[in-house]
Amino acid sequence: MHAVGASVVFVGAGSLKINYSAKQFSVGDVTVKEGDWVTLNGTKGAIYLGELPMKKAAEENPDFVAFMKLCDQVRKLKVRTNADTPEDAARARAFGAEGIGLFRTEHMFYGKGSEEPLFKLRKMIVSKNEAERRSALDELFPHVKSDIKGTLEAMDGFPVTIRTLDPPLHEFVPNREDEREKLASSLGISLKELNERAEALHENNPMMGHRGVRLGITYPEVTEMQVRAIFEASAELLKEGKKPFAEIMIPVLSHVNELKNQYQIVDKVHAEVCEKFGLKKIPHLTGTMIEIPRACLTADKIAEYAQFFSFGTNDLTQMGFGFSRDDIGGFLTDYLEKKILPIDPFQSIDVEGIGQLMVTAVQKGRATRSDLKIGICGEHGGEPASVEFCHKIGLNYVSCSPFRVPIARLAAARATVKDLEAAKSKSSKGKKK
Repeated sequence: MHAVGASVVFVGAGSLKINYSAKQFSVGDVTVKEGDWVTLNGTKGAIYLGELPMKKAAEENPDFVAFMKLCDQVRKLKVRTNADTPEDAARARAFGAEGIGLFRTEHMFYGKGSEEPLFKLRKMIVSKNEAERRSALDELFPHVKSDIKGTLEAMDGFPVTIRTLDPPLHEFVPNREDEREKLASSLGISLKELNERAEALHENNPMMGHRGVRLGITYPEVTEMQVRAIFEASAELLKEGKKPFAEIMIPVLSHVNELKNQYQIVDKVHAEVCEKFGLKKIPHLTGTMIEIPRACLTADKIAEYAQFFSFGTNDLTQMGFGFSRDDIGGFLTDYLEKKILPIDPFQSIDVEGIGQLMVTAVQKGRATRSDLKIGICGEHGGEPASVEFCHKIGLNYVSCSPFRVPIARLAAARATVKDLEAAKSKSSKGKKK
């Protein structure tokens, strides 16, 4: 790193001298002290002395805006975002997202401001009977409804795919004794009994255990609370003149009867909320996350109830390969170096294997329901080669993290251009004959 004019350019860290006691660092004759303003340019690898004016790349860069507009005129695939908060949703809209392809309800229990809803979720998790569980769910309901309403409002006029609670319950049980004591006290039970209840949640393979739709079938009141929050939030926004459109997504599905069971709950709650708010209907879709190979192979049956599919390609890859995405790091480097695998399948869709499961699901699903909306919500949705594959097999949209939305928009446009070039080439060859 060396000084150039008003900036210090990163070309390596060898010349960087840090004085911890003085709380400063220097490069050549340039010294920066604690409290001094510097401005970073991560793209160019430069650090500028002083606080330079900032520009919002999505809205205020005319070249970016013009180029993205050109891409949007060409592409056929819609591009959504994976977002967990109203702030994420607003940021993604600035980058051109056309809806939310994955809103994870459980993310309201992590990070800033999560203490109160997390505590109430924990009360629900360790409840021993339906009465205790419903009491805890009633306390949790306002938090879930508020979170969903804020996101639907931020994406006003665009669809928001809301996934019902997905992770294994044991993930939310506190490990610290003081937190367990507080939880036991709120339930009016001893710490010993709470520990016994928590221990009962233990599973040998929780990622393939009691989670997702299985939780909703065992405890239908859990699905009921979430669906009611979605419909009431939508109803309130409709009364305010907004245009919410929720897509209720049931995860970890492997059998059509699971969706049939949950669909009945959705239908029942929809009718109740419509009556409460004096509405004939609340616009929505009910569908499922396709992330288990069996769901792909029986997609024709599942589409009898599902109005949309969304491929969860992270888990579909995990289950299709039999690789744990949490542990693949132990051997993936060798697999790539020795050409066992051409790519990391968690980075780019494995077209030959996992991709064929997706093709099967698309074909079977649309054979039953021709207007079936199909998208992808794994992070593959922001990887160019994967976006091109999704275009090729006829998906309606891809969804990715907010900052990958522009990449997906460009990749979708390039996929369309490739199609046009191929058709032109084929037509030209035909004329020569």
